[in-house]
Amino acid sequence: MSDPYETTEQHLERLLRCALNSFDLSDTTIERLGTALTHSSALHSSHHSSALHRETYRHTYLLADGTALSLWELVHGGGRETGAPRRHELYDIEADAQIAAARLAGGFLDTRTLADDTSHADLEVLTLLTAFPPAPLPRMYAQDKSADHARRVLRRAENGDRPGAETAGLLRAAFAHHITQIFGRQCRVDGRDAGFTLYEHAFLLLDGSETSLWEVEHTATPDGRHMCEVYGDEQAARRAMENRTRIC
Repeated sequence: MSDPYETTEQHLERLLRCALNSFDLSDTTIERLGTALTHSSALHSSHHSSALHRETYRHTYLLADGTALSLWELVHGGGRETGAPRRHELYDIEADAQIAAARLAGGFLDTRTLADDTSHADLEVLTLLTAFPPAPLPRMYAQDKSADHARRVLRRAENGDRPGAETAGLLRAAFAHHITQIFGRQCRVDGRDAGFTLYEHAFLLLDGSETSLWEVEHTATPDGRHMCEVYGDEQAARRAMENRTRIC
């Protein structure tokens, strides 16, 4: 929840600074938020268990043009007894926040069930599990600024072998897209918490063809920082996850 004594400008700055995915907010949303005059915050939903604490907050802003804009903040982490850090995500569409919350509930593995000295052999077993995802549901393409979505997915990628200019040019013709979570797992690697999630961003192009970007989100970094990597095919994305479990 927000501090009642902080200004709307300070409130926004804090939210954007804490959110792992603030770079995924559209440029239009950021520009509109720059005109916010006042705000209010409220708890929208929550889930507490021994393995997962999750809350969703709705932050509503009154803008200079008289309209209102809402941000949905997802705050989550392990139960208090786990000592896991709390993570923050921001969404400007309620449905996206709901999908992210459902992802946590469905893909969270209680890290207390894994020993701190997890061996690389154990990690290879976890990696093998990624080779057998559940059967995907039929794609329901949404026509919602898909070319801009593709641009933002590529922009947040930090891996040097991410798709380049040719793919970016191809995706300028995207007019619909569908996001599927292929895999998600939270575990301990070399005594540290690490989470891995694999998404397929499928795009429908103007010529009727389809193409996909494969996004790996993980915290298998030396300082536990959230990192996004993007690949042009599923096999490369799975190899990247496997390599990350071996070097953390």
